[in-house]
Amino acid sequence: MELHRVTVDVIDINDNDPTCDKQSIQLKVIESSPPGALFSLPSAIDSDVGTNTIKSYVLTPNDHFKLKSRIQSDGNVYLLLEVPLDREKQEEHILLLTAVDGGNPQRSGTVEIHIIVLDANDNAPVFSHEVYKAYVQENSLIGSLVMKVSATDADKDMNGRIRYCFSHISENGNNVFEINPDSGEIKVKGHIDYENNKMYEMTVEASDHGGHVSSSKVIIEVVDVNDNVPLINLMSVSNQISEDSKPGTVIAIINVQDKDFGRNGKVNCFVGNNIPFKLEYSLNNFYSLETDGNLDREKVSAYNITIIATDEGEHPLSATRLITLVISDVNDNPPKFEQQRYSTYIMENNSPGSSFFSVRAKDEDSGVNSRISYFVQNSRVNNLSVTSFVSVNSEEGVLYAVRSFDYEQMSNFQVSVTAKDGGSPSLSSVVIIDIYIEDENDNFPEILYPIQNKGYPAAEFIPTSVSVGYLVTKVVAVDKDSKENAWLSYKLIKATDQTLFEVGLHNGEVRTARQIMEKDSKKQKITISVEDSGQPSHSSTVNINIGISENFALALSEFSDLTKNSSHDANITFYLVLSLALVSFLFLVLIIALICLKIYKWRSSKLFNEYPNGTLPVIPYYPPSYADAGTTGTLCHVYNYEVCLTADSGNSVENNDFKTIEPLPKSSMDIRASGTETKHLKSEAEEDLLQVKHI
Repeated sequence: MELHRVTVDVIDINDNDPTCDKQSIQLKVIESSPPGALFSLPSAIDSDVGTNTIKSYVLTPNDHFKLKSRIQSDGNVYLLLEVPLDREKQEEHILLLTAVDGGNPQRSGTVEIHIIVLDANDNAPVFSHEVYKAYVQENSLIGSLVMKVSATDADKDMNGRIRYCFSHISENGNNVFEINPDSGEIKVKGHIDYENNKMYEMTVEASDHGGHVSSSKVIIEVVDVNDNVPLINLMSVSNQISEDSKPGTVIAIINVQDKDFGRNGKVNCFVGNNIPFKLEYSLNNFYSLETDGNLDREKVSAYNITIIATDEGEHPLSATRLITLVISDVNDNPPKFEQQRYSTYIMENNSPGSSFFSVRAKDEDSGVNSRISYFVQNSRVNNLSVTSFVSVNSEEGVLYAVRSFDYEQMSNFQVSVTAKDGGSPSLSSVVIIDIYIEDENDNFPEILYPIQNKGYPAAEFIPTSVSVGYLVTKVVAVDKDSKENAWLSYKLIKATDQTLFEVGLHNGEVRTARQIMEKDSKKQKITISVEDSGQPSHSSTVNINIGISENFALALSEFSDLTKNSSHDANITFYLVLSLALVSFLFLVLIIALICLKIYKWRSSKLFNEYPNGTLPVIPYYPPSYADAGTTGTLCHVYNYEVCLTADSGNSVENNDFKTIEPLPKSSMDIRASGTETKHLKSEAEEDLLQVKHI
């Protein structure tokens, strides 16, 4: 925007007629007035200027008066008495005064002059000054004295008494000033405003009772007072500006005016402090409001700019104008999370689709630029996409579990969430969330040692001479859970003799609690519970058969019966059914044998003689098989057992009374167990047969 000063001159045309304040003028002329006496006539007024204003006056022809005008000097018009008057011949004279302007075509105005001839009064009032000049301050109080005019008359009595009046004054002046007819004091009667009229000119007449009149010119100049407040005009203004506008961007064009004069009308303009704006002077009281620095909507979203204009008067006056400027947003701020990194926890075995955490980012921009969307960055966790584990609500930033987590498979992983605003171009930021899976007590303790083979109790052997605290065996167990859910405690919950053994609460060591006595059973069975510390807790049990003997072979033989009994207890339902079937079968065989006894007596006798010394064949004994604890499991170290043998143990070994225990497959163990039961039943059948023979 550029500013240029243009001066327009209005050319006058002759469109106004000369006029006079009064349509008729009355003059009183004493008959004794000498030739050459002048009588002031009111001058006409023409609003036109230049050649179009009043050029001349014309008086109707008469015998006594001529017209004398001073148009070129002071503009006053005078009536000149050439021939003395004679009231007795003619008491009144009526003349017509015509004012003609210099326009083309000419315009004119007339006024009637009514002359009254008075009786002789040979002295006229005389003013002390031909021209009076005074100064008055604008806004002077009504009734204030401006000046006093004075005239004297040499006559006495009534002919010497003078009265004052305004004979020629403009309408504005007549409304502002008044004159005391007796004293000649001119006072203020209306509001004086320098800006409306800087000077007043008027004519004061002094007349006596004899009809003599004299006049004097009065000039009153108005002194300017600083009574006008500067005026601020907004020529062009913007109410909104972008925050990325460069310094020097024009916001408004301002014009400042003051109606006062001189220093009272000189105005200085400026803006408030601590704002990034300035005023630059251009020309003729025009200013441009510009930015004076970088703007940031996030710090200040709007400015109330106060423009102050102050004049240079003795008592300065000022004016203010407020401009509200809104800073429009630019997408210059990325979303910000409250933290650079988050940590959260989720319980394992959670429900898929459940929410477990939320993130929140803030954007200092506004509108679309502050609308944030959340996304999970694609990454790999255990060779799977992270989106198969976690999803996020794009609007709220709430994280949801896509699947159910298992602490034993994965204890923690990371997710990167991106917050992206809606600006163009958009800005984004990333936050890392460490997700820790909290363990839940969902695993039972797993017993690693002693090894349980298809439910059969483990076997341990101790000599009878062991001391108190002797380590019988150690139960080793693990729990896949963590922390307190994996803290295991060992308890002896069942035993053949509760006082004989004790179990370490935290290490699972089975030790003797007292000395072994003769009355103690050589076959002991204990049940140990392994319990974790979770809520609710889980537990597992292990059964251990303990053989007490100094003879390892004898202990092994006795221990086989204990093992069978333990196996029988473990499968009580199956063996009860099987036993009932076998007993029924044997009972049937016994009945048949009794019926056929006499028929087959000779055959029974022959069968008895086939064996020497009348003895029955020896049925070989097959001890039960035990699993080798050294081949499997996770024992931290191997336990060695001392075997106490008698002096003839070597022969016993040669006679196959002592047999080593070797690990067998499950199928073989099942077959042997079945074979042992079959042989046991066969032995019972042979005993029944011997009883029959004896009978």
